[in-house]
Amino acid sequence: MSTNPKLTSAEELNEMARQIRRDIINMLLISNTGHSGGPLGMADVFTAMYFNSLKLDNENPLMKERDYFFVSIGHIAPVWYATLARRGFIPLEELKTLRRINGRLQGHPAPGYTHGVPGVEIASGSLGQGLSIAVGTAIGLRMDKKDNYVYCVNGDGELQEGQIWEAIMTAAHHKVDNLTMIVDRNHCQIDNRTDKVMEIEPLADKFRAFNWEVFEADGHNIPNVIETIEKAKAFRGKPKVVIATTLMGKGVSFMEDNFKWHGVPPNKEQGQIALKELATTKFGDFCTKEEVFG
Repeated sequence: MSTNPKLTSAEELNEMARQIRRDIINMLLISNTGHSGGPLGMADVFTAMYFNSLKLDNENPLMKERDYFFVSIGHIAPVWYATLARRGFIPLEELKTLRRINGRLQGHPAPGYTHGVPGVEIASGSLGQGLSIAVGTAIGLRMDKKDNYVYCVNGDGELQEGQIWEAIMTAAHHKVDNLTMIVDRNHCQIDNRTDKVMEIEPLADKFRAFNWEVFEADGHNIPNVIETIEKAKAFRGKPKVVIATTLMGKGVSFMEDNFKWHGVPPNKEQGQIALKELATTKFGDFCTKEEVFG
């Protein structure tokens, strides 16, 4: 299983997360389109999941024993593509094709059963739907007496969607305990901060009222994310949620905690600053400076 072993040290994991952030910036600069803030903010969580927590095989993405990993907020695709490439699911070279016509790496991901992206289970991006799919998958696996585990990544702004709470009620009613929901709690969405658009606090209390078990994590502390994910998976009897506190645009000073970077790429000058702040890593970029800056 898997040609890429787990990363176990905090130093290795942090360096991989930093490389993934560099990949995101380079992808956005080459394509000149795409989302910046959310992908950068979730790089640590994705690193924790793909390089430590998930049961998967990059050479056999559809292996029967795999964990199911759904990303309901499909617009953060750049962090998913970069992580999948670093994990060996797709070639690193392909990251140069973000949002290119006839390419696989579109602005919202599509599954890899035919011409989509290996490791992507569903098309996503129409917000509010991913958790329903995750709940249905988890119930189906349980009915089939399978041990696969299900994860679903949701945005905090997405929790303003009514369908999310229907899925939360359904999961609690059926005691779906082979499911962990991960909430990207960055307090930002496309046109403002979440509390300005529609307040969702007290969020942890809401989940508890809906009979979910609540765990909270520092979304930029990878060992803490891994530990919290393990605790959530081990807890049985009800569905679980990990509320991961993050900063939109994490790692790039002028983007951090700024909702205006939700859906726009950096320009060349901003990209140079971002890459300088992120510094180089031992893993190496997938592209040359000439390919990025001309």
